[in-house]
Amino acid sequence: MAKATICFIANSTSVAKQARDELVQRYGQSKSDDADFIVALGGDGFMLQTQLKFMNSGKPVYGMNKGTIGFLMNEYREDDLYERLDKALRDTIHPLQMKATDHKGKSHESVAFNEVSLFRQSHQAAKLRIEIDGKERMESLACDGIMVATPQGSTAYNLSAHGPILPLKAPLLALTPVSPFRPRNWRGALLPNTAMVKITVLEPDKRPVNAVADNTEIKSAVEVHIHEDRNVSGLLLFDREHSWEERILDEQFRY
Repeated sequence: MAKATICFIANSTSVAKQARDELVQRYGQSKSDDADFIVALGGDGFMLQTQLKFMNSGKPVYGMNKGTIGFLMNEYREDDLYERLDKALRDTIHPLQMKATDHKGKSHESVAFNEVSLFRQSHQAAKLRIEIDGKERMESLACDGIMVATPQGSTAYNLSAHGPILPLKAPLLALTPVSPFRPRNWRGALLPNTAMVKITVLEPDKRPVNAVADNTEIKSAVEVHIHEDRNVSGLLLFDREHSWEERILDEQFRY
């Protein structure tokens, strides 16, 4: 049986590039269009970039950690790569679609595999109105920001803002505030992944807000629509001995 073909890609660091060169020398290099697998060398941020690049291509992406955190990555090892790829568990992930209107009335669209966030742009707290599926759920939230996070994004910025960790297969989204001031005790909400979220910036001239979809930032947003796009997908590969489900459980029992 013919060996699987692999396209190795790396982030901009010398460590990741060196690892790519060593793996290419050992396993060969295929063009991404012809490869059976994409092997991404870097950290979680690079994995997100890779997922955006290959979304809806059907190409499974196997990450090996040559970055800082590497929650979405597998352990870096040069040996037995064909066997690891063959035995790896596959998880399908779907991104969020963000449509943001800025203060000039211009519309911007972007996708995010982790989260869509809104952040205050100045020293003034943001003031936001939240609607879910066309119904107002919060008339006014004063805060530093708010985010809608996917299951794969729930262990990233969402977790640092004290949001819930979601299993990868959970049909949920996390709506998590950042430093809520009024109402002070609101800790966010769990939403079905079919929810259509609309966030309106109140007093945008006095309290400007930026909208961010993973690495894409829109300045001075006044209205942001967010939903999960089930028609778009990416494929993540994890080693069986350290699957995503196992990582989620480990993270929830850390203290």
